[in-house]
Amino acid sequence: MSPAPVLRATGLTKVFGAREAEALRLAREGVARGEILRRTGATLAVHDVSFDVQRGELFVVMGLSGSGKSTLVRLLNRLVEPSDGTVEVDGADLRSLSDHDLRTLRNRTVSMVFQHFGLFPHRTVRENAAYGLKVRGAGAVEQRERTDWALETVGLLDRADARPDELSGGMKQRVGLARALAADSDVLLMDEPFSALDPLIRRDMQDLLVRLQTELRKTIVFITHDLNEAMRLGDRILLLKDGRTVQLGTGAEIISSPADGYVADFVSDVDRSRVLRAADLLREPRMTARLGEDVGELLRRLGAAEANGVYVLDEHRRVLGVARDDLLARALQEGRTSVSPAELVQDHLTTTADRALIDLVQLVGRHPVPLGVVDDTGRLDGVVPRAAVLDALAATPVRS
Repeated sequence: MSPAPVLRATGLTKVFGAREAEALRLAREGVARGEILRRTGATLAVHDVSFDVQRGELFVVMGLSGSGKSTLVRLLNRLVEPSDGTVEVDGADLRSLSDHDLRTLRNRTVSMVFQHFGLFPHRTVRENAAYGLKVRGAGAVEQRERTDWALETVGLLDRADARPDELSGGMKQRVGLARALAADSDVLLMDEPFSALDPLIRRDMQDLLVRLQTELRKTIVFITHDLNEAMRLGDRILLLKDGRTVQLGTGAEIISSPADGYVADFVSDVDRSRVLRAADLLREPRMTARLGEDVGELLRRLGAAEANGVYVLDEHRRVLGVARDDLLARALQEGRTSVSPAELVQDHLTTTADRALIDLVQLVGRHPVPLGVVDDTGRLDGVVPRAAVLDALAATPVRS
C-alpha cells in the first residue's frame, strides 16, 4: 500500500470574472479558454487539474506564460479561492479550514517562496529569515537557533546583519529560501523563484536546491516556465497549457513518450543525454550465475545467449565478478567442473541509477558483460546494454 500523499489536488478549477458559473459550465463542455473569454468575459485560469505530491518529492509545475501555473500554486494554500475542486494537505480539505486554521497552516505547514523575494527592506537578513517563526510566536532562542541554522544552510550566515539592499539578487533569493527552511514547514511552494536571476546565479541556486533536497528531503512544489530547469529539478513534472493538464510524468517519460504534438514540439530541443539516466535504460540481465554452478552447463547457456561473459552474484545479488567463456572453457579442460572464484575476473564496469546518459556513452561496450547498475550496497539492479544507450541517443519523440 503506497503512503498517503502530503498534498492532493482534485479537479482544481479557477475562473476570474463575474460570470463564473457560466464559464464553469462551458469549461466542463470542453469549450476552449479563448472562446469562454469571448462569450462570458471571464478568464479560465485553471481547469480540472488533479495531482498528488508524495512526501519528500520535488514536484514541478511547468508551462509557458499564461498557462495557469502561478494561479495553480496559489490555489494550493488558498491565497486564491478555487471555483471548483479541492486541495488536501495531510488529508485535511483546505476549504473546511477557518481563517485562523488557514493562517496556522500557512505559518507552520505550507510555506511559500516568491519570485520577487518578498523581503522587508527595513529588516536585516536575520530578521527577514526569522519572520515566519516570529509570526508563529516562537521564542527568541528558537528564532535565533533556527534562523542561523537556515542562513548557514544557504550560505548566508556571514551576512545575517546586512539589509536586503546590500545583497545581490541571488543572495536575496537565498534569504527567501532560508525563511522557508527556518519555519520548518512540511511543504514548500516555490513560484518561479529563480526566474529573475541571471543565468549563472540561477544555475547556482538550482545547484543549492538540489543539494538541499538531497540532504533535507523537503516536499516541494516548484513552478517554472523553463523546461531545462524543470527537467533538471523535478522528480515528476506537470505540464500545463491554457490552464489544463497536458501531461504528468517524469522528465524521462515526457521526453520518451510525449502525450501529443504540443509536448513533442515542446521537448524537441531538450538534450536527452542530460535528462535520461541509467535507471531509464535499465534492463534485466539476460542471465546471471552463482558460484558452484556446473561449468559445462554455464558454457552452454552462454553459447545459447551468444554472450561472452556473465555476472556471477552472491545470495544478495552483489557482483562477485565475471565468468568469461574463455576462462570457463580453460577450467573445463583442466578438469574443474564447478564455478569457483578462480574463474572470475573483474572485467566489468558498474554505475549508479542516477548517472546521466551522457556519462554512459564512454562506459558501455568495453567488456564481455553490459554495464551494471548497482545500488549503494553493491546489489545488481540491472544492466544497461550498449544498444539501449545508442537507441536512447538516436530516438526522436513520436508525434501524434
